[in-house]
Amino acid sequence: MEKTNKEYKVTYKTYFNERLKKSQFHTRLMHPLYVQVIFDRIPIIFKSYYFDLFSKPKYAIRLAGQVFTPDIKEIIKKEEALIEFIIGKNRDNFSLELFKKEYAFYCRDLLDLMEADFLDYLFTFLHDEGLPALADTIKKGAGNCKAYDIVRDMKSAFNDKTYNTLIENSFYYAPPYLPLYAFAEKPKSTPFTCFTVREWEQPSVKDDFAAFFKKRYPGKQVEDAMLEIQKRVDKN
Repeated sequence: MEKTNKEYKVTYKTYFNERLKKSQFHTRLMHPLYVQVIFDRIPIIFKSYYFDLFSKPKYAIRLAGQVFTPDIKEIIKKEEALIEFIIGKNRDNFSLELFKKEYAFYCRDLLDLMEADFLDYLFTFLHDEGLPALADTIKKGAGNCKAYDIVRDMKSAFNDKTYNTLIENSFYYAPPYLPLYAFAEKPKSTPFTCFTVREWEQPSVKDDFAAFFKKRYPGKQVEDAMLEIQKRVDKN
């Protein structure tokens, strides 16, 4: 009798790969986080996307002389939630090849994907405003902090005209990084904001983003922002 996929059990685990050297996770050394998925007794093993993402220096938040870093337990929860989502979504036609493809698709943080292009816009804007030293400084040191935090500080440092021009021009010359970050940050009580393709693809999220955008940025074209986000989602 031919077996169907329904008869096969999918199991997985996240674990710290002690076969590899410890790597720097902000203020401490630790073995990298890995994932193992087993289907029909065949395993695949790969490094956690979220471990790599949250290992980036920009996720070390410095406040009042203290350094706050992402909780590894929260990273594991995020990893396991994604794995459960993909398994549940493909329960009737699961395969390891399909799992690897969908993991690579859904795990991506859209804010991280847009950040480099937004920083390019910021670099050009500051040069145009006659601030080349500041532009070069931000470009060289941007990896240590999030672009959103840089712009937030600029609101305090710049006069209203310059800051408002920066925001206004971003709708035409930059990806919609600022609106999406503001949307992603709003309901969450964590400084370690990310917004994944999986979240974007959830039912009603696009409608929620459109409503948020229209309220916060009246007069701007939400359709253009959503089209640009979708291009990032669809890009391989």
